[in-house]
Amino acid sequence: MYQPPADEGEIVLDLSQHPVNLMTGYHGDAERQAEATAGGWYHTGDVAQRDGDGYITYIGRTDDVFKASDYKVSPFELESVLIEHPAVAEAAVVPAPDPTRLAVPKAYVALAAGWEPDAQTAAAIFEHARTHLAPYLRVRRLEFFELPKTVSGKIRRVELRTREQEAFDQGVSLSEEFRDDQSTRST
Repeated sequence: MYQPPADEGEIVLDLSQHPVNLMTGYHGDAERQAEATAGGWYHTGDVAQRDGDGYITYIGRTDDVFKASDYKVSPFELESVLIEHPAVAEAAVVPAPDPTRLAVPKAYVALAAGWEPDAQTAAAIFEHARTHLAPYLRVRRLEFFELPKTVSGKIRRVELRTREQEAFDQGVSLSEEFRDDQSTRST
């Protein structure tokens, strides 16, 4: 069934057009295969947005994009801004459960050499983010952390999301976390 192109959403390929160089399927995983090819479309898992001039902006992966205060948040966009700060060597943004907003953006940051994991550094990173991001995208929590990675070096956001959810479910406050509305660690 034909669906007209949208200005925002998941990038999909029409399988009836036999896209070149597309994998033939997930070997031995019929459920995942059915999910990836539902409705005659190959679902890439990538989300993008087209502006009025036709330019396409990558937003992120469908499994990484989350809602905070009913706004879609792309970790990719926030991380791109965070790594522009000289203190940030690497960053990963995940949703942190929040009783008021359901979730807020939380940055896990690996520091560049010469920077201390203290309130002053956190305040500088928060200020940088506030200056370069729309208010609804503001990073509200930050933790200096050694980022978990796959063997190929890709950051494993799923582990960070799980860490956040488990702490929330157990009513535990992560003691090394900084919050944007204060300059000291949460307790």
